[in-house]
Order: sequence, then structure tokens, then C-alpha cells
Amino acid sequence: MRILEAWMSAPLAAATGWTLLHSLWEGAVLSAALALVLLALRSPRARYAASIVALLAMLGAFLFTLVRMSPQDPHRMMPFAVLPFPSWNAQSGLDTPPPSNSSLAALVPWLAPFWIAGVGVFYIRHITGWIAVCRLRRRGVCCPPERWLMELTRLSALLRLSRPVRMLESCIVDTPLVLGHLRPLILMPVGLLAGLPVEHVEAILLHELAHIRRHDYLVNLLQHFVEGLLFYHPAVWWLSRVIRAAREHCCDDLVVAVNGNPREYAVALAALEENRWSGRSPAVAATGGTLVKRIRRLLYPASSNGEWKPLLAGVILIAIATAALAAWQSPPPQADRPAANSPYSKWLNEDVLYIIADEERAAFEKLKTDEERTKFIEQFWQRRNPSPGSPVNEFREAYYARIARANQRFRSASGRPGWQTDRGRMYIVYGPPDEIETHPAAAAQSLYPREVWKYRSIEGIGRNLFFTFVDRMRTGDYRLAPGNAR
Repeated sequence: MRILEAWMSAPLAAATGWTLLHSLWEGAVLSAALALVLLALRSPRARYAASIVALLAMLGAFLFTLVRMSPQDPHRMMPFAVLPFPSWNAQSGLDTPPPSNSSLAALVPWLAPFWIAGVGVFYIRHITGWIAVCRLRRRGVCCPPERWLMELTRLSALLRLSRPVRMLESCIVDTPLVLGHLRPLILMPVGLLAGLPVEHVEAILLHELAHIRRHDYLVNLLQHFVEGLLFYHPAVWWLSRVIRAAREHCCDDLVVAVNGNPREYAVALAALEENRWSGRSPAVAATGGTLVKRIRRLLYPASSNGEWKPLLAGVILIAIATAALAAWQSPPPQADRPAANSPYSKWLNEDVLYIIADEERAAFEKLKTDEERTKFIEQFWQRRNPSPGSPVNEFREAYYARIARANQRFRSASGRPGWQTDRGRMYIVYGPPDEIETHPAAAAQSLYPREVWKYRSIEGIGRNLFFTFVDRMRTGDYRLAPGNAR
């Protein structure tokens, strides 16, 4: 339970949750765009290519959003996190997400563990299916007659396949399957070679060889990867169905282009068993897709195949996603900002000006009540406490001691507080220098009063660093000279 609570409080959990929500409208937009493209395309090859591009775009959008939402650098949360104080301040960043007024923002991190669990279930299922398919290479197989091996070689040469293709008969499978990519294997059900006419078997072999020539096995693996990663998105499953249907149509067209007889090929498809074992999804088979639609397409190529359905599905998805996104993006109620002279405003704009991160500032400014602000301040210092839970926060005490010392030593002649001067900021951020060289005004008017501060080592920056402060107005207001650290 503690592990789950720690994960829920991590910034990555919120980033993952927001990525999942954004992927809903991103996938809806891509699916709607693909539906419009499919409406204009008739060629199965073009539809197949467009569908794969949409699938890759959906995956890329998810990963890009995840990177954008994730914390870029654990030390980025505090600009001077590893610099102002010793190593006990090296652990920086937001250990817990900033308080939020939005109920959705509070629920978003909880999407992450459910998504991870779902991804794990789907990937375990795919891996189990892949292992089962691999066993088909060795269990219940036998060599087919020599004549069919020679026929397979002839058909492979006809399709200009560069890789050698094996063929075995299996008593386990009930439909022809293609296994593997580097060493492709065609499994034929026992009795199919002898039970069908020669021309029908040749057409089925051509179909399986077409899968190998088109590298469909790799694309099938990519589909399973994306399906497992984005299992919650209906657009992904619709897109996969479009890809599988277009894949089978491409192979069907290749077979018809070679043998030139669509009716005989349709009869060969009808002779195959339509039912498949779902656990063999890592393989590609001649009965993939909707068999009745494939046969109708072969026999009546000019008939309508329901082009409007993907468009309608895309429009519905985009409408739902747009409405949901509008609800998420509705502006939150204006926060009751603290008065300019209130302790909270002073804390934000003076006390922690040099160490608070942009994300923390934005979160603090969204708080509505003084109770929330007080709790935020407590968490702010506790995140930087070298001994979490201890009653004495050495970090906070040392930090305020530096501010007091800077105000005492570096107050300008014009009345500017010491913490606002360049030397005061350097002192607060990096601590007292190891050495100070003071050079008062020289006789030559071209030389201004200056101080050179030397730091032997600053963690994250370097060693033997020199910073020069120059009083160009000769009023005691020393300014940091640009580009002087060496």
C-alpha cells in the first residue's frame, strides 16, 4: 500500500494520467482523419499504408505527450537545488504533487496504476499466445509431400521471395498459418493438401506467401504492441480491424493478379474453416479478416463496402473527445489571491524567491485559502529537510540565516535590502565565499571599486570559480560583472 501511495504522489503518476486523457482526443482526431482518407481511397494498398501511418501517429502522439508531461529533470524543480547549500539539499523536486482545486486533477494519478495493470494483462496474453504459436513449429508436425515442397519453391520464385520458406503439415492447426519473419514457416492443416483441388491449394499458398513478401508478420507484432499499450482506446481497436482487413485484401489482390481467376480463389477461401483459435493471433492466416466480406469483394468488386462506417465512427469519437476535453479544460474558479502585503505574498516574492521552482510558484498561486497555503509552505520546507520528520529543519534555518546575514552586510547605500543585491543573492544561493579580494577605488579614474569572490568548489558548476562585483557608480552598490566566473 505504501508503494502505491508513493507512486501516486510522484509527478510521473500525474504525467501518465494526463497523457492517457490527452490520448483520447488525440486518437479520436487521428481516427477521424483516417476515416476521411479511407473514404477517398479505394486501393487496398493505399488504405493499408494510411492505416499503418495512423497507427504509428497514434503511438507517436502518446509517447510525445508522455515526454512533454513528464518532469524533464528531477533537479529542475529548484533552479538552485544542488547549489545553495551542502549535499543534504541535493535531493530536490516535488515529492508530492502540488495541491489542486480540481477533482479531475486529484483523480488523474489514479489512472496510471490501472493503465499499467491493463498493459501488463494484455502483454502477458500476447506473450502467452506467442509462446503457444512457437510450439506449433515442433508439436504435431510432419513434412508435406515432395511435390508440394517443389510447388512452394516455384511459387516463391514467382513472387520473388529472397528468403527461404518452409512448409509443414500440422495436426493442431485448422487453417493455414504463417509463423516468423526471419525464418518464415507455413503450417498447413493435415489433409488440406490432399482434400482440396490443386488450384485451390496453390491459391492458398500464394496468399500465405504474399503475407511473407509484404512483411505482415512484423506489422502484426507492431499492432499487438500498440493494442497492449493503448488497450483502453476504442480507436486503436477500430484501426487494427481496418489494418487487418486491408492486409487480407492486399494479399487477395496479389493472388488474383497471379492466377487471374477471382471466382476460383473465392471458392478456395470458402472451403477453409472460418473459426480460428484466438490464442494464435501472433500468426497471420488466410482466413483473417471477415471472410464473407472478402468473398463478396472478390465476386462483386464494384459493390459498396460500407465506406461511411469508419467516417461515422471517427466523427462520433471526435465529438465525444471534444466534449470531454472542453469539460477538462474549463477554467477553474479564480483563486483568492493573498494581499500584496500579506505574509504569504512576502514568503513567495521575498523569502523563497531564489529557490522556488516555476512549477511550485504556479501551484502556490492557484491555492484559494490560507489553510492550503500554510500546508503548502510546510510541505515546501519538508521536501527540503535533510532529516524528514525531524522537528528542526536545518535547511530552513540555514536559509533564513543567510538572508539575515545578507541583509546585514550587503544593504546598498540607496537603501536597497541586502537580499536584493547581487552580492546578497550570491551569498544566499552559494553561501559565503572561501576567499574575498577587496579592491577599493584606485587613483586612476578608469578603475572602479570591486570585490572578487572565490569559491573552491560549487556542486554542479565546477571548481575554483571567481565572481567579480563592480561598483561602477561608486555608491557602494556592487553589481555582478557578466561572464566573470572562470
